[in-house]
Amino acid sequence: MNAPLSFVVHKHHATHLHYDLRLEMDGVLKSWAVPKEPPTKTGTKRLAIAVEDHKLSYKDFEGIIPEGNYGAGKVEIWDNGEYILETREKEKIVADLNGKRLKGRYVLINTKGDQWLFFKTAEQNE
Repeated sequence: MNAPLSFVVHKHHATHLHYDLRLEMDGVLKSWAVPKEPPTKTGTKRLAIAVEDHKLSYKDFEGIIPEGNYGAGKVEIWDNGEYILETREKEKIVADLNGKRLKGRYVLINTKGDQWLFFKTAEQNE
């Protein structure tokens, strides 16, 4: 069985409000910008745009990124917790998230370039 890893979802009040999904992988936080609130129910799909990796220490960051800097604006933790990585392929990631808001099996599927589809799948016992 895979060991639990950390994840965080930052609510980012930048030029446009969005959410940053960050999964601990390869010693960094792999990151995706999600333009709308992440899905908490099966059947809701969200666009997720792959962005640059962040340092692991960023999982605890909350605060203001000053004007003139990339990503300027307020950043707050919307959700966090641990996850178990079930599948990691070049164009598909399946993870069991255990956060305060995001709970259950989630999938990221690469659709084109840096564009991914992020959604919650039906639980195996549903």
